[in-house]
Amino acid sequence: MRISHYLSVCVTATGFFISGLQAQEKKDLTFQQIFKGEASGLLQPLPTIRGWADDTHYIEMRTDGKAWKVDAQTGNAIPYQKAPDGASVAVVQNDIIYTSDDGVKTQLTHDTTQERNPTLSPDGKYVAFTHGNDLYSIEIATKKQTRYTTDGTDVIYNGWASWVYYEEILGRPSKYRAFWWSPDSKHIAYMHFNDSKVPVFPIYSEKGQHGYLENTRYPEAGDTNPAVKVGIVPVTGGNTTWADFNENDDQYFGTPVWTPEGHLWVQWMNRGQDNLKIYDINLENGAKKEIYDEKQPTWIDWFDSIAFLSNGQGFILKSDKSGWAHLYWYNMDGTLKKQLTSGNWTVNGVAAIDNKQQVITFTARKEVSTRTDLYQVNMKNGAVTRLTFGDYLHSTMVSPSGAYFISTYSNLATPPMMALLNNKGKVIKELGNSKGSQYDQYNLAGTKIQYYKTRDGLDLPMTITLPLHMQPGKKYPVLISIYGGPDAGTVYDSWKPALSSQWWAEKGVIQVAIDNRSSGQLGKMGMNYIHRQLGKHEIEDYMDAAGWLRTQPWADTSKICITGGSFGGYITCMALSYGADVFTHGMANYAVTDWRLYDSHYTERYMDTPAENPDGYHITSPITYADRYKGMLRIVHGTMDDNVHMQNSIQFVDKLENLGKHFEFMVYPGERHGWRTSIKNRHSDNEMYRFIYRYLLEQPFPAEFE
Repeated sequence: MRISHYLSVCVTATGFFISGLQAQEKKDLTFQQIFKGEASGLLQPLPTIRGWADDTHYIEMRTDGKAWKVDAQTGNAIPYQKAPDGASVAVVQNDIIYTSDDGVKTQLTHDTTQERNPTLSPDGKYVAFTHGNDLYSIEIATKKQTRYTTDGTDVIYNGWASWVYYEEILGRPSKYRAFWWSPDSKHIAYMHFNDSKVPVFPIYSEKGQHGYLENTRYPEAGDTNPAVKVGIVPVTGGNTTWADFNENDDQYFGTPVWTPEGHLWVQWMNRGQDNLKIYDINLENGAKKEIYDEKQPTWIDWFDSIAFLSNGQGFILKSDKSGWAHLYWYNMDGTLKKQLTSGNWTVNGVAAIDNKQQVITFTARKEVSTRTDLYQVNMKNGAVTRLTFGDYLHSTMVSPSGAYFISTYSNLATPPMMALLNNKGKVIKELGNSKGSQYDQYNLAGTKIQYYKTRDGLDLPMTITLPLHMQPGKKYPVLISIYGGPDAGTVYDSWKPALSSQWWAEKGVIQVAIDNRSSGQLGKMGMNYIHRQLGKHEIEDYMDAAGWLRTQPWADTSKICITGGSFGGYITCMALSYGADVFTHGMANYAVTDWRLYDSHYTERYMDTPAENPDGYHITSPITYADRYKGMLRIVHGTMDDNVHMQNSIQFVDKLENLGKHFEFMVYPGERHGWRTSIKNRHSDNEMYRFIYRYLLEQPFPAEFE
């Protein structure tokens, strides 16, 4: 582990020790450098690469503000005449503005209310969008507008997602968009939502003299979900063809996929989320033909993407049905042709397909679970070849067929570097090193991966950053930052850019991040443990990790603090209640406190419904264990959080008050799930820092933070 020539932090069977010359011979980073952006010379920017123009040329944005097309083999560069991201559309002051790939802007609409999610057709001739919960398109050349639907209301949405679909199925990057162009630009598939039977959750705003209620159609666990239809409409307009599903069935639809040949494939899942099917939908009459059927005893996640081979040679799916995510090659009729990868490791995703050579380039956590590498698999013989190098986590940008790739790579001891490589893993050119000219002149706290053992014998990783200038025999407070949700681990062997960690290392705080069994380190096999008891195994894993920390000679066992937001806030509440004998302090931000209060799709994926699993809901709520609470917990929530409602914190607060418990409660008026304004962000950060100074460091809060 390379931190400096003067300070080395090592792990032994009994813990950490400091060796070498005194770190004080170097400089500590200052407050101004850490929190105010004052130049330090510690790091420098890497090149800005915007993707690939084609299989042999990448696009680089240079300091002159222009885009350059760079030959991967020779390094020769010429100005890139097109916009780096091609032609684009955007909403400006309610109207759609089209920008051609040579930079010419055209205003397409003139409305007093806002159009949403303008999306170019693949042929670049049309823009589809939603307006007033109805679906439209406009032809760029003629500005002719076509309206496809007319029934949009406050509970009927066409091409605009119901909240639970936006949050849990289509995803936040969709920005509520629920329509998709066919590859030939002749059709648009879209979802039609009916929220009329979805319960309304009122969110109170304190604004003005009387305040107001913001009513959201939000299905909590066990509630009625939106009724959904999948339709296909010709770009020229006309009647919608509805896929052959009963919209009143208790079911879910995932993101549809258009095949290269123009077939529409729709993902379907039952309410229990343990059976996923893919159907091919007839564009003329809506008839469905089953292509794929997967069942698991716990749950199944949606396919984020489906990779297709050329000339109808099949498609590639990433499935974790074996307990680990791997690649499977199917014929277009859905019959399995071959499993391409296998073993106790995780495939992240397909990066490129070379149809001619029959080679698939993919990312995976294969060497160790805390790092990501780039690999190729030969579709003929199944041979897997690693393309990246060294003990680094690689973030890669692969050319369309995988002929070249650019890797940004680092580890906990090495700032990010960037290199161009070919499909044999040979480095063509080093493109950049973020290590600054003054890097070696600073004392920097090192971070190390340490494995801990759970009570049932699993080995899981955590990272530990020890304080700078540690004194023999002195004990230091521990600050554990976690998220903890399923397949959302935070322990990776990659550079940590947050300079604030250096401040706390200078002040004498031990900083820890921990992954539990469901974090992804153990694949789907590890996640399956949590089925129907979301949170119980996770908090016990954190208790076991903290138990190991408590045995170390440098840890102050009276100051074991944990903090996190959302799922991490939930874990923090569990830590100070269920785990009250281990954790002494906590800061819980916008936390779930009872899974019955969270949305249907997310919660039931892991827990089933409250009617099906009442005991599971009871044993996973920190409210159940509030009587055990004996430390110091700060509960923080935004009053208008439309994801994890403040109802969660209020119910936990109510229980703690009724038990006569002492705690702290901070509200952020008008704020959603996380703080959207810089003023509230700054206040929240400073309050967190005050908490650390008061309870962990037992020192006055420095004036420089004010």
